[in-house]
Amino acid sequence: MADGLHVVAFNVPWPADYGGVMDVYYRLRALSEAGVGVHLHCFTYGRAAAPELEALCDEVAYYRRDMSWWLQLGRRPFIVSSRDNEPLRQRLQQDRLPLLLEGIHCCSLLEGDWPAGRPIAVRAHNVEAEYYGRLAASERRMAKRLYLSLEAWKLKRYEDILRRASAVFTVSDADRAHFEAAGCRRVATVVCGHPNRAVSALPGRGDYAVFHGDLSVGDNERAAVELIDDVFDGLGCRLVVAGHAPSATLRALAERKPRVTLVADPTDEEMERIVAEAQVNILLSHQATGLKVKLLNSLFKGRHCVVNSPMVAGTGLADLCRVADSNEALRAAVTELMEAEFGEEQKAVRQRRMQPYVTANAIKPMLDWLAEV
Repeated sequence: MADGLHVVAFNVPWPADYGGVMDVYYRLRALSEAGVGVHLHCFTYGRAAAPELEALCDEVAYYRRDMSWWLQLGRRPFIVSSRDNEPLRQRLQQDRLPLLLEGIHCCSLLEGDWPAGRPIAVRAHNVEAEYYGRLAASERRMAKRLYLSLEAWKLKRYEDILRRASAVFTVSDADRAHFEAAGCRRVATVVCGHPNRAVSALPGRGDYAVFHGDLSVGDNERAAVELIDDVFDGLGCRLVVAGHAPSATLRALAERKPRVTLVADPTDEEMERIVAEAQVNILLSHQATGLKVKLLNSLFKGRHCVVNSPMVAGTGLADLCRVADSNEALRAAVTELMEAEFGEEQKAVRQRRMQPYVTANAIKPMLDWLAEV
C-alpha cells in the first residue's frame, strides 16, 4: 500500500452537515481508521478552516476558490475552472503519493501532462451533467436556470476527462454502469460516507410522517409542495416537513394546513429525533442519480421508509422500502404503514442488509486500489 494519499476536496468537509461534505468527511474518518495517512486539500467556499479535520489527517491545507464571474464565460464548467489552483498543483508535485479527487469539480488536475503515470482516482458524487440538468428543470429563476443549463452542457462535454483517471468510485451501481459505458477504467461502487455504524431504528409506532431535506433545493421544495397539496390533504395524519432554508411560499403553504408542521433549519440533534420518532419517512427525488445520504440515514435511524423509484434507482435498497410512484400510491402506502408497528425482527433484517453500507465496509474498493499503487 502507498505510504499516504492526497485527497482534494471541493469544499471544507466540516461541519458534515449536508450530503456532499458528509460523504467526504466520513470516508476520511474510515480511511484514517484503516491506517491510511491522509493529506487533505480543501477549497474554501463559504466555510472556514476546521481544526477538527486535523484529528483525521496528517496534513490539512486550504486553497481559495476563484469565484470570478468571467470564469463562467469559458469552455470548462465553472465548478471546475473555479478550482483550478496553481499552488495546489505545486504542492502535489512535491511527492508521488496517489491522489483522490472529490468530484469532477477537482478534475482540472487531470488536465495536461503533469500527472502522467501518477495514480489518480476520482470520487464521482453524481453524473453531474444529469444532476445539473435536473436542477435547471426545477429552478424557477430564469438567470439561475440559464446558468445551470449551461453548466450541465459544459459538464457533459467535460466528462471525458474521467477516462484519464486510474479509477473512478461511484456512489451507486447505476452511476457505475454510466461511467463504465463512458469508457472509464476500474469503476467501482463506494456508497456515500455517513456516520451510522449500526441500525438504531426505534421499535414501535410513531404518530406522524416526515419529509426532510435541504428545502432551498428546488427538487426538494417541489416534492414538499406536492406532498402537502396532493398527498396529505385530507389524509387524516400528521406530516412534518423539516429542512434547511424553506421558502416563504413553502412556509405560507404549511401554515394553512392544520396537520402540517414545518421545522425550519433544525439542528442535527433535532433532525435525528424527528427522523427516529417518525412512523414513516418519505423520501422523494426527481433525479435518479447517486445514492442519497438521507436514504441511508433514514434506513439506519428511522422506521418505515416510503420512496419513489428515482430515490432508490441503482442502490440495491428498494426491497427495504415501500416504493410508490404516484400520489395515489403514496397515499395508500402512508395510510397502511401509519398503522404498522416497526418490530425487532424488521430491525434485525435491516441490520444484516445494511452492513455493506457501513462506511468502514464500503471503502474496500478504495483500499484495494491503494494496495496496488
